[in-house]
Amino acid sequence: MALILAALGPDRPVLAYGAAGSAGTLRIYFIDVEGGQATLLVTPGGGSLLVDTGWPDANGRDAGRIVHAAREAGLKKIDFVLITHFHTDHVGGAPELAARIPVGTFVDHGKDVETGKEAEALDAGYRKALERSKRLIVRPGDSIPLEGAEVTAVTADGAHASSPLPHGGQADPYCAQTQPQETDPSENARSVGILVTFGKFRFLDLGDLTWNKELELMCPTNPIGAVDVFLVSHHGMSISNSPALVWALHPRVAIMNNGETKGGAPEAWQIVEKSPGLLDLWQLHFSGAGGREHNVAKRKIANLQGNDQGRELRLAARADGSFTVANARNGFLKTYSKD
Repeated sequence: MALILAALGPDRPVLAYGAAGSAGTLRIYFIDVEGGQATLLVTPGGGSLLVDTGWPDANGRDAGRIVHAAREAGLKKIDFVLITHFHTDHVGGAPELAARIPVGTFVDHGKDVETGKEAEALDAGYRKALERSKRLIVRPGDSIPLEGAEVTAVTADGAHASSPLPHGGQADPYCAQTQPQETDPSENARSVGILVTFGKFRFLDLGDLTWNKELELMCPTNPIGAVDVFLVSHHGMSISNSPALVWALHPRVAIMNNGETKGGAPEAWQIVEKSPGLLDLWQLHFSGAGGREHNVAKRKIANLQGNDQGRELRLAARADGSFTVANARNGFLKTYSKD
């Protein structure tokens, strides 16, 4: 699974997928949008799915970073853009993105449950983006027809999968030791969560799903089973990432899409880091809240303290379950063999 280290200027090395690296691989770009989410998946045949669009404004910074990744992946359009929920750091960049690159279909959970000026502004921007695209509203159990990979919604609009998926259905032994938190009435609890399957490789992204909804999903029975890679929920906040979820998933690798001043909470970091069978945790940013004790080694952090650098993490997965994670800041690569 060859990944090529190329140079983009003297101070910004970037890991590029060459022809040998992209053939037969599912490529995932964890794009830095400073504490929001923008995760781009590209299948071997060029099918594409973007999960969330980052923040608005900042001179179109996040839309620009997404389009740069898409162009580097060889895309002229993005087939599907999944909006996990209607918060600014997830849907705010949608109108700017849609103005810069064609989007085939936007996918979401339906009506925003929040009200007020911010919600109204987000709705207006999203409707502007939808003028150029189709819209697909999903419920748990629905599939997103991405060419070259299976994408199944496991949560949406506050509901969760009622039947086990392949490899799921086991009792969750961590439910008894996980106590509920306060009820979350926000859009976070409505997040669309997806399981992506590419051969034997399994990737889970639950957006900003919060603690109690995790318990509803996983207890008493885990409908998902084990995954290879888990995108740490809610940027690594402690109102998400319960042991009943993280430990039952047994991820081999976890990716935290935190910002320096957002997410990366020590409590959540510890739960993820202690997950049974975890080989590595990678972070998009050094966490200011985590300090010296609750950050991974620098070689596995895409953006260190200080200025906005916009570096990303990348993953290339094979159908046999093996995959490589790469840090675009320093060229550090690590390959994980098939399980």
